[in-house]
Amino acid sequence: MAVTFLQPGSPTRRFLGDFRESWIATGALAVVVLIVLLAVFAPWITPQDPYDIANLSLADARRPPGFVGSEGYVHVLGTDAQGRDLLSAILFGLRISLEMGLAAGLFSFVLGASLGILAAYLGGRFETAIMRFVDLQLSFPAILLALVLVALLGQGKGQLIVALVAAQYAYFARTAFGAAATERRKDYVEAAAATPLSGRRIILRHLLPNALPPLIVVATVQVANAIALEATLSFLGLGLPETEPSLGMLIANGFQYMMNGRYWISVYPGIALIVLIVAINLVGDQIRDQLNPRLRR
Repeated sequence: MAVTFLQPGSPTRRFLGDFRESWIATGALAVVVLIVLLAVFAPWITPQDPYDIANLSLADARRPPGFVGSEGYVHVLGTDAQGRDLLSAILFGLRISLEMGLAAGLFSFVLGASLGILAAYLGGRFETAIMRFVDLQLSFPAILLALVLVALLGQGKGQLIVALVAAQYAYFARTAFGAAATERRKDYVEAAAATPLSGRRIILRHLLPNALPPLIVVATVQVANAIALEATLSFLGLGLPETEPSLGMLIANGFQYMMNGRYWISVYPGIALIVLIVAINLVGDQIRDQLNPRLRR
């Protein structure tokens, strides 16, 4: 079967061509790809496994960048308060940030899009109940809801993902409902509903494809927000346990040493976190511009 999505004149090829016109977006995408590759191959390119407590030495704790440790290798970014190689801890922390962000974004996408599209298609009491609950949830800050849920569920990756999904799915539901409700009122959808076509086929063929462009834009924003939320919760001590050093926890562990001149423990993980979030948001902005004809040049 011939591959058509990259043929000259295809929508995908035009989209990629327009995307390359923005050097900022292209650079941000390159940064995201580089971070993903570094995170994926972290176990093979880092000098130390920060999860292995047996490899940690408190004698090497809080050492400055360029310090040669007891194991003989150079700690390029120094060490943290537990004696971890900071570069290794940052790359493994990026793995956790990406894992939490992508998992929360995916589950929020599926749950929110399903509820929003079903509410637009079914209407009536189901629409009223779902959308009023979504509107009520959107009136509360996401960080507040995540804090409450993490405090109730406890620490762990599964509990943290549940809290992030509960705090973010409403954005997808509201977006999906707005796009699907507009499409649901069009004549061709009304005509399809009057035929023997099943509701599932109408949703998958007509409502979902038209709701996907704005949902993709929301997904990029919410992945970055999930990464920031996870880092915030870990900074407050409510995220992952200390045996899994996320970026937020690395920043928190070094915060108390900032006034003593040991800036690197918090600053370098903070820079990595900021670069990741900003790069994802810049890519999302370009995708939004490409999918919205009003924003295209």
